[in-house]
Amino acid sequence: MSRLATCLLLMLSVLPWWPAMAQPGQSASREVLVLGRVSDNPKQHAEALQPMLDYVVPRMRSVGIREGRILMARDAVQMQSYLRRQRVDWVSDTAVMAVDYRDRVGARLLLATDRGGGVAYHSVFFTWRGSGIDSLAALKGRSIAFQNPYSTSSYVIPAAEMLRAGLELDVLLSPLDRPAAGRAGYVFARSESNVATWVQKRMVDAGAFSNLDWASLAALPQSFREELVVFHESQPVPRAIEVVAPDLDPKVRERLREVLLAAADDPAAREPLARFFDTRGFVPLDEQTKQGLSRLRGDVDLVRGRLE
Repeated sequence: MSRLATCLLLMLSVLPWWPAMAQPGQSASREVLVLGRVSDNPKQHAEALQPMLDYVVPRMRSVGIREGRILMARDAVQMQSYLRRQRVDWVSDTAVMAVDYRDRVGARLLLATDRGGGVAYHSVFFTWRGSGIDSLAALKGRSIAFQNPYSTSSYVIPAAEMLRAGLELDVLLSPLDRPAAGRAGYVFARSESNVATWVQKRMVDAGAFSNLDWASLAALPQSFREELVVFHESQPVPRAIEVVAPDLDPKVRERLREVLLAAADDPAAREPLARFFDTRGFVPLDEQTKQGLSRLRGDVDLVRGRLE
């Protein structure tokens, strides 16, 4: 009897959480808004997400939302599964990831995000002064550092630019590895700071990341900055996109859109926005943003078709 009583108590203790574990394809709960994030550092990202969720949820009561939760995914594939089964309602991610969520699981692109210095950004190619590299064509036989395979500005865009310029690319084992004759080689440095340092130290011949990262080099010693020079820049694409699950209740979706659009003008949102990955506000998807997403879709297709 004591074991039976213990089992019953355990069952009762988890009942309040049952709605968050709905069947695939169903909403986690009509009263719960779930904000998702692909993360390799859940604690740090939760600290960035929670204030924004705390700001949004009280303003969603008119559509039945009473609670907010955070759900981390280990990678993009897991997040796609969460969106497909509506374990996650809302994701804030890079434009590349947002396009993937839309095309692979039918997620809806809600708003563009004014984050980290702007709504749009572009890729900057740079090299060490005196390298002799003054164009994409000059990268033949040379090496370039990108951040990681999920980066929009430090992999997808620059790799696509190089492929369109007629370069054949090899992935390298390390920054000390060299490409085959007549080809260019790329290596992942894992962070923007590593990309810049590897170029400055001449471990690789060139690097590529966003113009925002390039601007941040102003905080480094002048001697470091003066050793680097830009030789090519891409066209702009959206910085980040707010995405919602394909089956999210339209009333909830539209109210979330209203709340996010109004946040930039609300003093109460100032700190939550700042902690939300340095966000200044959210804007509608205008024609320029849609064109940028279309270009990005072409870049993704090209890179995946040729390199992955």
